[in-house]
Amino acid sequence: MQIFTGKAALIAHLSSIKTTNSTIGFVPTMGALHQGHLSLMQQSLQENSKTVISIFVNPTQFNNPEDLLKYPRTLDKDIEKISSLSTEIIVYAPTVHDIYEGKILSQDFDFDGLEHQMEGKFRPGHFNGVGTIVKRLFEIVTPTKAYFGEKDFQQLQIVKKMVAKTKLPVQVVGCEIYREKNGLAMSSRNERLTEDERNKAALIYETLLTTKDQFTKNSAKEISDWVQKTFEKNDTFELEYFQIAEVATLLPCIRKNKNKKYRAFIAVFVNNIRLIDTISLN
Repeated sequence: MQIFTGKAALIAHLSSIKTTNSTIGFVPTMGALHQGHLSLMQQSLQENSKTVISIFVNPTQFNNPEDLLKYPRTLDKDIEKISSLSTEIIVYAPTVHDIYEGKILSQDFDFDGLEHQMEGKFRPGHFNGVGTIVKRLFEIVTPTKAYFGEKDFQQLQIVKKMVAKTKLPVQVVGCEIYREKNGLAMSSRNERLTEDERNKAALIYETLLTTKDQFTKNSAKEISDWVQKTFEKNDTFELEYFQIAEVATLLPCIRKNKNKKYRAFIAVFVNNIRLIDTISLN
């Protein structure tokens, strides 16, 4: 397995192995890899000549310094998991300096309003950080396809918008959410949950499944009120937001339109550990 910590060496290597017909699949991550990440890599391996994974905890997308400090960093274990899948995967694990060259600043983006909904309301500057790091990684790796999990659906839409506006030649692929046995969406943050908290967190997905069932019969407001009351009755959780939104714009659903696609989005704190999830409603 080839592991690069500097962009110059990675760019030189990728340039040396490129051919007219070769394709590069890319999976950008912040490490603490789980089965969801491995499923993205597996899809990339099936669809491309070469696969690159980046492992980089990006400081500019954390609006909470404590969250950045506590984010799990498990590079050795991550490399073991990647090796178990394929030793042909190329790993890019840069330093902050290699990415930002001494200037840890975000570029300002206009995502046509996508950045102002849900996560954007509660994490100021987050999506400028996401756009900055993804654009930089795309420029370094120059992938044919890039793979993102749909758990971070708003992020997926943001990345697609950034690619369209900057005209980067990469296809952004959204991949199905990988879940634990109890339905909890797989996340690196799950590692910080106790076993009891992990079991109780099944309520998040159960709530989304009920939302999907209710969406055919009830209004978005009625469902939102029900979700609010559900979490108010449970001391384990603190509901940050629940929103039913139109897929293309991410604007809140006020009145359902049969010609539009909708998703439910939720963010919940469990003992100060922030978990998000989403589900397609139609």
